[in-house]
Amino acid sequence: MNRWLLPEDIADILPAEAAKVEALRRRLLDLYQSYGYELVTPPLIEFLDSLLTGTGADLNLQTFKLVDQLSGRTLGLRADMTPQVARIDAHLLNRDGVTRLCYAGSVVHARASITSASREEVQLGAEIYGCASLDADSEAISLLLQTLRLAGQEQVYLDLSHAGVLAGVLEGVTLTPADMQTVYGLLQSKDRPSLVAWSQAVPTDCAKALLALTHLNGPSSEVLKKARKGEFALPNNLQVQESLLQLEALLASMTELAPTTEMSIDLADLRGYQYHTGVTFAAYIADLAQPIARGGRYDQVGAAFGRARPATGFSLDLLTLANLSKASALRPAIRAPWLSDAALLAQISQLREAGEVVIQIKVGEEFLSSQFQCDRELVQQGKNWVVSPLRSVK
Repeated sequence: MNRWLLPEDIADILPAEAAKVEALRRRLLDLYQSYGYELVTPPLIEFLDSLLTGTGADLNLQTFKLVDQLSGRTLGLRADMTPQVARIDAHLLNRDGVTRLCYAGSVVHARASITSASREEVQLGAEIYGCASLDADSEAISLLLQTLRLAGQEQVYLDLSHAGVLAGVLEGVTLTPADMQTVYGLLQSKDRPSLVAWSQAVPTDCAKALLALTHLNGPSSEVLKKARKGEFALPNNLQVQESLLQLEALLASMTELAPTTEMSIDLADLRGYQYHTGVTFAAYIADLAQPIARGGRYDQVGAAFGRARPATGFSLDLLTLANLSKASALRPAIRAPWLSDAALLAQISQLREAGEVVIQIKVGEEFLSSQFQCDRELVQQGKNWVVSPLRSVK
């Protein structure tokens, strides 16, 4: 086996792509900072019980595990940063008011997800803690839309759902974790025949409502109307109706904030790490079949850390977003001879301090780069070194 081969679905990021990813990361974090979001950097590895606190079983399956030689305890290599940021808010910052946090860092999955060809992603996200109202959900969605526009994605399709709808449909029905995993999968895939067969074990009204969820997707106003009246009407209990009202209010808010964004509802869309408790959303763009970003409300994660905090936010894979962005133009640079000349080195230092890229190259050497293009050069005139248009290099 060649020693330089990487594990399956793990890849190097080469200079041109790495530069594009880093430039986009800086611009997006600056955008979040303009909203008052504070940057945090959780550790790449944690004790497994802490890393998985308040999350669903699917995150456990996606987490690489190893044994800590110092403590003997099981460690996990993070597959999602959101629970870590919730822990920081709950225990390290320990604030009472609204806290806005953002992050950007590597996550690793035991298996490549359907939204990515790689098991390693650069997860970027923003979270709002301490605000239970829909104002926080509206801000999170608005910030996500600005994120995509900043990356050159002008046409965005927003798909909304609500975790409380399924909770209301299953009200009074006790299911094992394995049963919950099954129903999640059947609803997400909209496998109606299998769902009908599985739901024979639950009350008739519940079975009918579960099947109705697979039909409740499409234009927002139509879905809300069908969910309240007609063949696919959902149970008229408090949790279901409150969830539908929240979706309706959020749609009204987003229509004002983002009038050009196409919005739809899919009440069977339950993808994610199963810790969501309220409004959820997925953003789609034309060049990608799967969502480019996901988010939603997850009020119970903080409670799992011993300090209940309302929370909502979103995350995305920065590598995927950068790859879909337009290729960056080569950055202009100044070519300089690779000499130990005090005057030359002083001039190079001044140029770099002024923001110029100066690349020292040996005489006769060919310069190859996927990121820079030398269009000028430093030449000696008497005792001085001056910048001149680049001459042909032999």
